[in-house]
Amino acid sequence: MTTQSSELNGVTNSSSVWGDFVDSDGECDVEDACEPVNRYEEGLYLPICIGEVIAGRYRIEHKLGHGGFSTVWMAYDMHKGKDVALKIMTADPGGEREFLRQNEIISCVPDTSRLLIYQDTFLLPGAARNPHRVLVFPLKGPNLRDYARETSTIVRRSAAKQLLQALKALHDGGMVHRDLNSANVMFGLSSFETGADLTTKYQILGRPQKIELPRDQETWKDGELVAPMTPKDSFVVQDTITLGDFGLAIRSGTEVDFKLQVPVGYCAPERMHQINPTFASDMWSYMCIFAELYLKWPLFGPGFFGGGFRFVAELFVRVLGPLPLSWKGSYDGDGEPDESWYDQGKIPEPKMSLESRVTQSRDTVEPAEQQLVLSILRRGFSYLPEERLSAGELLEDASFKALMDRYGV
Repeated sequence: MTTQSSELNGVTNSSSVWGDFVDSDGECDVEDACEPVNRYEEGLYLPICIGEVIAGRYRIEHKLGHGGFSTVWMAYDMHKGKDVALKIMTADPGGEREFLRQNEIISCVPDTSRLLIYQDTFLLPGAARNPHRVLVFPLKGPNLRDYARETSTIVRRSAAKQLLQALKALHDGGMVHRDLNSANVMFGLSSFETGADLTTKYQILGRPQKIELPRDQETWKDGELVAPMTPKDSFVVQDTITLGDFGLAIRSGTEVDFKLQVPVGYCAPERMHQINPTFASDMWSYMCIFAELYLKWPLFGPGFFGGGFRFVAELFVRVLGPLPLSWKGSYDGDGEPDESWYDQGKIPEPKMSLESRVTQSRDTVEPAEQQLVLSILRRGFSYLPEERLSAGELLEDASFKALMDRYGV
């Protein structure tokens, strides 16, 4: 493991070689797909250019994605002759958190085969001498959020099972993910043939589409805003699933000050009512992903694209019925709670209920399969955490096993 601080080495960036600078008409599309520019101006994200070599070893070739505490890049390891993913963390305590949580997971989770664990790490200098932690990972493909709708029903069912296995492994090690959503789950990516040139890679992954970052005293080095890759050939995306992004993970039983979860569409209802994150709240988030894989759209609102906690709480009631009366008075999300949320006489709205959503799914499936899915969702979306299925229980559940058996997964 490399622990010393490493220097940045720039490479002359030619649009014809390292992707394309978009015109004014394409700037909005790139900006919409990327991290907020102001976080570069604040010195949190490290400015990066496609074609740049960092640590004298890793040549940046494409963008994979971003999160609140990182940007993620496809890079070529010139020492080992293979493609990797570099997760460059923000230059603040939040950026170091994932490194610490990863080490904790390595020490306490026996089976990490379905978890995205770093292979190496080093530090890069940042603005105002604040270092950026870099984690080196195996190269993975697009996430569930961006790619699942492009896949077959069999692949989506398999993804649901593999993710549940990953979550069980994490829970068996005593760790609560706390941030489970469809952007934190990655498909595999086939390795390029040894010696594949950049042109071949870009023919498959698409050429980087980018904008130059504004340069000022805060943006202390050249950088580009780059849209994440969108593979043009589906054969390079594998059906294997890996769970990542452990920066907010905690040991079971740990008290946290911030109990809510964003994106809000994956937040368990008890977390909106001042109850600490638990294995059960992870399972609620899992059920949201399970439903998303089935319906091809988030069950509880737009998720990543708008709507606050109040909006989602309202959806809970419309889809599942009233919240527990014992929670009344403890709502801690945005806006004021509606007293009717806790009215035990309310029933789900007919056009919004689980039954309606499943039977109106875009997938044409037999009624028997719809009943299996409903059986899973009803018990997985139990409001009371203690009554919710655990990961281990769901893997052994008769309805879940029957659903997976239908697709041979």
